[in-house]
Amino acid sequence: MKNIIIIGSRGYESNYGGWETFVTNLINNYDDKNTRFYVPELTNKKNTKTEIRNGVICKQIYVPNQGFVTMFTFVIKAVLYYKKLIKKEKMENVVMYILGCRVGPLFSLIHKKLNKMGVKILINPDGLEWKRDKWSWWIKQCFKISEKTMIKSSDYVVCDSKAIEKYVKQKYKKYDKKTTFIAYGSYIDDIKDINKETNDVMQKYDIKPREYYLFVGRFEPENNIELIIKEFMNTDIDKDLVIVTNFKKNKFYNKLLKNTNFDIDKRIKIIGPIYDQDILRRIRKNAKAYIHGHSAGGTNPSLLEAMSITDVNILYNAVYNMEVGDDAALYFSNQEGSLVNQIEYVEKLKTKTLNEFGEKAKERIRKEYTWDIVVKKYKKLFDKVLKKD
Repeated sequence: MKNIIIIGSRGYESNYGGWETFVTNLINNYDDKNTRFYVPELTNKKNTKTEIRNGVICKQIYVPNQGFVTMFTFVIKAVLYYKKLIKKEKMENVVMYILGCRVGPLFSLIHKKLNKMGVKILINPDGLEWKRDKWSWWIKQCFKISEKTMIKSSDYVVCDSKAIEKYVKQKYKKYDKKTTFIAYGSYIDDIKDINKETNDVMQKYDIKPREYYLFVGRFEPENNIELIIKEFMNTDIDKDLVIVTNFKKNKFYNKLLKNTNFDIDKRIKIIGPIYDQDILRRIRKNAKAYIHGHSAGGTNPSLLEAMSITDVNILYNAVYNMEVGDDAALYFSNQEGSLVNQIEYVEKLKTKTLNEFGEKAKERIRKEYTWDIVVKKYKKLFDKVLKKD
């Protein structure tokens, strides 16, 4: 029996973000009776318990809301809990897979003891967290140190982008770490209709099918939202820019409003988050095009979802995005007029060409990014690190 402990998401089947979606889809598509999964779950309630859902052992770990350091505390508490459990239960064939590089310095004090217990440690650095504009200089330095010590403490580094794997190999060459590229996954969607729930949302914001460009992502500077809004405002097209993001209680919103004056352009519609994935997929499907401005990170889940369902995808020309989109997408830069030109190009495309873009994007997903492909690679990796192949 292989025991796989995944630490770093807020839990299994939790509706939060990329890591949570990854854990849910990896496990739900795994289908191996000889593998047992453990996924700790973050809770703000003191009365914790352990639940078994879909065969997954979910230990609840209490952490009060501490803002930025909440996940840091959660990951450390989870690592320490499973360290004790592995020893107590005399568990064998254990892989501890840690998502993100939050707890490097402290983990460096623990990993040798875990290795002595036979535990294999896998690290997924995700993107380069220290490059995100939202962090202060001091926090960025902490992330750099954490990244270095986490990678140094690992047995294997899993990268969800070839560009990230290249970075790890070059940056930490002296550690001679084993690395592998396993992307994030997606499904191919074939949604055609607009159901009542989706229609209600579209009517609420006065959104019409094929009459809007779409952005979905976190409300953060490195996602180039300001650039996208400014460029869209410089077009004269009779369509909307719909931005699906959680912008409330965000300091960036006021800065964005001051820098762009987007409130005077009725085409700019920042509508907040949509947590119902079925509605979100249908809104993606009926967009004229999806605009992806992410400039930091690896393989972005939102991009894969767009490629699987939206016909035309216009991506910021970061290496991570170009790796995914290849020749099935259009690209823009931070140069003035770049995105304007791409939007004007899309406006001239005939329906046949739009559909061809969509088929090409779906083919990219089929060949490289389905969950079946991702799961097969993880099965092979877990067997390899446990020397079962």
